[in-house]
Amino acid sequence: MKRAGKIVLVAGMVVLAAACQRTSGGRNYAEPLPATPTTPVGSGSLAPLDPNAVPGSGVGDPNAQTTDLASNPVAAPAGAGEVGRTDLLGGWKLSSAGDSCMAFMTLTTWSGGYRANTRGCATPTLSGIAAWDLNGNQVVLKDGSGLIVAQLYSSAPGQFNGQTSTGSPISLYR
Repeated sequence: MKRAGKIVLVAGMVVLAAACQRTSGGRNYAEPLPATPTTPVGSGSLAPLDPNAVPGSGVGDPNAQTTDLASNPVAAPAGAGEVGRTDLLGGWKLSSAGDSCMAFMTLTTWSGGYRANTRGCATPTLSGIAAWDLNGNQVVLKDGSGLIVAQLYSSAPGQFNGQTSTGSPISLYR
């Protein structure tokens, strides 16, 4: 029994020694990468925040005037189709004011409606979409604080058109 234990111990030491040689500079040894040069961090003062600014305002134009879509809803166009919650689930292409990106809608309940998110949007308004809801046959897109970003109506199967809070046309389509 002692002899078998010694054999196992010696075999284990041989395996460990072989493993150590792999990291000690043998033929499979990889040189460490050189340090990556970085640019210095800039410094300066920032302008104070405007406490009266509307979050998410301005699709491309930071000085664009926003419309309160909650109290001034976009009128339904003639022939706007009926919409059900399941009609909006999944991935959509989203475009407004020269920005094109993707929108994803789920039935996970969230503040003021259901969860939504966007990918690849360049403008703060579209990238800030966090929720969606239905108001009759109107699709309402909202930001993270519950403010209405856009209102859309069905214009064709798989397509919704409307207006953002900055007055820009917006399309949601597959």
